[in-house]
Amino acid sequence: MNQESDAEAPPRTRGAPVDPRLLRYASASRAFFAAIAIIALLQTALIVAFAWLLTRAIVTAIDGEPVQSLAPTLALLAAVVAARSLLLWARESIAARAASRVQTQLRSALVKAVGELGPGWLGPRNSTELAVTAGRGLDALEAYFGRYLPQLVQTAIATPVLIIVMWWSDWISGLTVVLTLPLIPIFMVLIGLATQKVQRQQWKTLQHLASRFADTVQGLATLKIFGRQHRAVASIERVTNDYRRETMRVLRVSFLSGFALEFLASISVAIIAVSIGFRLIDGAMLLTVGLFVLLLAPEAYLPLRQVGVQFHAAAEGVAATDDVFEVLDAARSRPSSEAQPSRERSRVRPAPTASLRVASLQVSYGDRVLPPVTFTARPGSVTLFEGASGAGKSSIFAALRGVAAFSGSAHLGDTDIGALSPSEWLAWAGQQAGLLAGTVRENVALGDPAIDEAMVTGALALACADEVHPDVELGVQGAGLSGGQAHRIAVARAFYRHLRGFADVIALDEPSAALDFETENRLWTSVRTLADRGAVVLLISHRSTARTVADQTVSLASSSITPMQVRS
Repeated sequence: MNQESDAEAPPRTRGAPVDPRLLRYASASRAFFAAIAIIALLQTALIVAFAWLLTRAIVTAIDGEPVQSLAPTLALLAAVVAARSLLLWARESIAARAASRVQTQLRSALVKAVGELGPGWLGPRNSTELAVTAGRGLDALEAYFGRYLPQLVQTAIATPVLIIVMWWSDWISGLTVVLTLPLIPIFMVLIGLATQKVQRQQWKTLQHLASRFADTVQGLATLKIFGRQHRAVASIERVTNDYRRETMRVLRVSFLSGFALEFLASISVAIIAVSIGFRLIDGAMLLTVGLFVLLLAPEAYLPLRQVGVQFHAAAEGVAATDDVFEVLDAARSRPSSEAQPSRERSRVRPAPTASLRVASLQVSYGDRVLPPVTFTARPGSVTLFEGASGAGKSSIFAALRGVAAFSGSAHLGDTDIGALSPSEWLAWAGQQAGLLAGTVRENVALGDPAIDEAMVTGALALACADEVHPDVELGVQGAGLSGGQAHRIAVARAFYRHLRGFADVIALDEPSAALDFETENRLWTSVRTLADRGAVVLLISHRSTARTVADQTVSLASSSITPMQVRS
């Protein structure tokens, strides 16, 4: 396996009214745009019909026509009003359904993309911020689909149609609209740039607040012991105040932009109204034409005005989708060989008694490139990795698990581990327990579709966690257990995978860190027992007692291998 190459990411399209990536990653949005376009066309026709019918009704009444002659016009006017209400309901309903479907599709695509990118990509990133994006961020798409996009489509269709109708009825009014209408997009662009900046800052502050709160809660016990809980509270309060200020800035920009757009539209309509009024007084325009055009004038400005207003309501969803699209683009830009699901890669099963042969394995850890390591771990042996903190012991395990880039080669038998899914050959227990909400049984047998009760009990006993009943219900991140118990459950999970035949290699990273001397000796006995039964055991430990069960040690400081006393 070689170091992953960084493919060039697709160009960003943050300035576009509608990000084209939305159509690419959320197929439900395509049908949504088609339906909204049809509704917008019908709504535009009804706007023209409403203005014409209302004009006829008013002019007929002014001319002193009998009430009976108004009945057909008023009936049609009522039908138009009812039809507009029905179309408005249909637009809201379609938008709500589309938003729900797009949220589901983007969340599914996000989870799939994170799975394809793998823990190596996720490791240096803040998972809390990603969770906020997938949760609250995508929930904000409700306003984006329910208000902004329908209004954007309405503007694209209604504005040119209404200008054409006004120009056809009165070219002077039509020309006035053509000359004054561009002022609104100009101000919208200027305001939009300011809005995007403050909205993006608000969104980042929210993500920072969420991650800070999650980190504080997770480390609250440590903070309490060292008397630093008050500083953590002050830090959260400071970020909360930052978020409050950013929110008020967004609201301030929203109100100012709304006022500016309303002011421009009102002045433009007033110019048209004054022009029509003077021509009506001079007799140069018929009342029917003047009233019809005057009723259409506000409708010509309204769609564009509303786009600016609704943009603020949808800005949070837009900011969140930018973050989602970055993840999806990263997964898409990966070479196909790297983006393949593990179930497609693991077509070759190594021999049950295969040795793990590693040659010149050099791990890339951030900007560091660790010294190369070479070793062979045979079935029935325990290989102990020694070295100072930061020497790269855990990085070797990360490379074997496929979550760290490296050069060199690593084979299990004759099979390159790059062609295998780590879950099919490696049973791993790291320094973090990584337990999930559920029973102890479910955590020990994680990934097993048919749980073997006897093996769960046996794995717990081998891991020195037999005092924990398999039926014990755990909370989030293993809440309900002590740190030592949680760590032993993680070790039991690795033992269970080997006992079930899912993995021939057991990798344990500091498994005895939280154990007392007596329990540690029991654990070393279990490790030795599994190795004697044919397991390939890789062990990282700072405890000197680990040497009593090791067959060979790999010293990362000197990259040398020291055979231990041959065991009978």
